[in-house]
Amino acid sequence: MIRVELAKLLRRPRTWVTIALLSGLPVIVGIFVKASGLAPRPGEGPALLSEVLNNGLLFPAAALAIILPLFLPIAVSVIGGDTVAGEAANGTLRYLLTRPVGRSRLLTAKLVTVITFIFLAVIVVALVALAAGVVLFGISPLSSISATELSPFQTFVRTMLAILYIGWSMLGLGAIALFASTRTDSPLAASLATLAAFVGSQVLDLIEATESIQPFLPTHYWLRFVDFYRDPILWRDVTAGAIVQLVYVAVFLGAAWANFTTKDVTS
Repeated sequence: MIRVELAKLLRRPRTWVTIALLSGLPVIVGIFVKASGLAPRPGEGPALLSEVLNNGLLFPAAALAIILPLFLPIAVSVIGGDTVAGEAANGTLRYLLTRPVGRSRLLTAKLVTVITFIFLAVIVVALVALAAGVVLFGISPLSSISATELSPFQTFVRTMLAILYIGWSMLGLGAIALFASTRTDSPLAASLATLAAFVGSQVLDLIEATESIQPFLPTHYWLRFVDFYRDPILWRDVTAGAIVQLVYVAVFLGAAWANFTTKDVTS
């Protein structure tokens, strides 16, 4: 079942068009930065983009910072919202369950497809950005945000940690999308519900009056992956972000399982 669902994900043009768009946007930004010679000042614009003129090795991290606040969550919401609701809308969910496939196994397969899409998108964006960064900005000795020199191996390790952290950060939103997908027969409704949760979290994270709940919002620690490029790495916020996502994953996957295994499937 998992292999079938993964094959469906990888065969769909929508998957690759979405990843191509996610990969292309940072490259376009990089071309404009290179052509103008103007990057945002430190603290302005996407994280680390102000440093890429000096070293293309930082462009993968800057590219992830470009897509993380908006475009990647939208893609995850659409893909996650379509997992179960898409089958119901097409009238194939009932037929899937008439085969010797348990509901828990089917839900697990759908979860694996969401996880695969998230990490596939993040890795492809990072690889494309690395190639673009080397071509556009070249390679030179890399300094951390703390102004200490990082070796190529240290840069590679920290970029891999950033990729893993961003992928894990998206799993909380993916779990919300999967839960929403089990609650409706409309993929659009599930995606919109997930986007509403995402936008609501972003808005609450900007309001001073909600400061007390901000550390518990799913989006609060997303951009803390930049702490991997400090020397030494600042683990406090990264660890807190990972724990917050674990809670959202556990709660919403549990809710999705409880709903789907007891749901009266008629579509």
